Amino acid sequence: MNFIETDIQGVWIIEPKVFGDSRGYFMEAYRESEFRKHIGEIRFIQDNESSSTRGVLRGIHYQMDPFAQSKLVRVIQGVVLDVAVDIRRNSPAFGKYVAVELSGENKRQLFMPKGFAHGFYVKSETAIFTYKVDAPYAPDYERAIRFDDPDIGVEWGITGEVKVSDKDRIAPLLREQLRDLGFEDLKI
Repeated sequence: MNFIETDIQGVWIIEPKVFGDSRGYFMEAYRESEFRKHIGEIRFIQDNESSSTRGVLRGIHYQMDPFAQSKLVRVIQGVVLDVAVDIRRNSPAFGKYVAVELSGENKRQLFMPKGFAHGFYVKSETAIFTYKVDAPYAPDYERAIRFDDPDIGVEWGITGEVKVSDKDRIAPLLREQLRDLGFEDLKI
C-alpha cells in the first residue's frame, strides 16, 4: 500500500497494490499493521455501504464528541468526488478541505481522522461507496454543514441536477455552528 499525505495534516490517500490478470483482480483493502505504521492506532468497529445514482450529493456530515468518527472511505463501483472538511479546533487548516476522486477503477481510499466533516458527489451512473468508522452512528450527535457553504467553497464539479436530501439542503453553514463546535472566539 502507498500512503500519500495530503495538504491537510491527518488526511491520507491510500493506494492499494492491485494484482490483475484475465480473471479480474485482487487487492488488500486494509492491513492493520500498515495502517498503524503510517497513520497510527485506529480501532474500526463498523463497516457501512451506500448505493447512489448520478448527481447525488451526500453530506457534509460529522458527529459531535463523544461520537466523533475517523473514517476510511472507498468506492467499489462508480466514481465520486470525496471531500473531507477540517473542523478541528486548533487546526491551522480549519474550514479548508481535501477533495479526491475515488473510483472502482483507481481503487484509492481516503482516511480522515476525528474532527472532519465528510461528503461525496456521485459522478457516474451509480456508485457503491463503503467506509469503516471507529465510533458508532449516534443520531443525536449527528450534524451537517450545507454542501454549498461559500466560506468552505467546495468545488464539487456539479453537472446537471444535484440530488440532496432535505436535511442536507437546509443544513446550516459552518459559521452558524461555531458555538456548538466550541469556537465562540473564532471568525471565518
